[in-house]
Amino acid sequence: MPLTAQPAGSAEPYVLSASLDNARHLSSLLRAVHFQDHATCFATDNGLRVTVEDAKCIQANAFIQAEIFQEFAVQEQTVTFRINLSVLLDCLTIFGTSSLPGTSTALKMCYRGYGYPLMLFLEEGGVVTVCKINTEEPEDLLDFDFCNTKVVNKIILQSEGLREAFVELDLTSEVVQITMSPDKPYFRLSTFGNAGSAHLDYSKDSDLMEVFHCNQTQTNRYKISLLKPSAKALSLSCKVSIRTDAQGFLSLQYMIRNEDGQICFVEYYCCPDENITE
Repeated sequence: MPLTAQPAGSAEPYVLSASLDNARHLSSLLRAVHFQDHATCFATDNGLRVTVEDAKCIQANAFIQAEIFQEFAVQEQTVTFRINLSVLLDCLTIFGTSSLPGTSTALKMCYRGYGYPLMLFLEEGGVVTVCKINTEEPEDLLDFDFCNTKVVNKIILQSEGLREAFVELDLTSEVVQITMSPDKPYFRLSTFGNAGSAHLDYSKDSDLMEVFHCNQTQTNRYKISLLKPSAKALSLSCKVSIRTDAQGFLSLQYMIRNEDGQICFVEYYCCPDENITE
């Protein structure tokens, strides 16, 4: 395939080069965190992390492991740049979002370093398109410091359970209240909309519950407007890990399996709107 060769005119070495046989694997994950125009990209030997923030209240991270790529090479310890995510997605889907059966868009992605554009070489059906996307100075990002030692409660739920919840709950409510407890109701989602209060409970023995580790009762409210962007990741995922720390900060980690059966993760962090003392 022509994209495996070093692109012409590359006198300077690339600090990042990566190739994918199917660009849709990357674009679908990036679409799951696309709720703001700009994103910060971090590349290490382990793979690529793309981070999006809004109002210092919510942060989303898409993790694409190095093994997902057919080629992934990083020449520095960490390569970091900011990019217009809307433009990047437009380029990745330049041949359309759905390919004909048996065809896919191959991608070669190259970056020479600070001040240089991100170069995309896309090939489908023998047609090659080259895109250059300007990169920007990275901005400081929030550190939610969500290490395992600070997690108070954690459950892992099959995603279909959470998808059903978002259908059943009253989304005219401004907040969703999450209760996690070692005792009943175990895991409860509540809304307070135009039709009154609505509650949805999950037992720790539910068929949808895969892991249940709750050390203390916590009830926190989160703005639905902040959680809505994570619905894109939820729709793609097969499992979701829900964690909270002592301050009520929320981590939603979605496990996503692509068409080739490879596993990637998208994680959302959200600050609490209000702490509730029962």
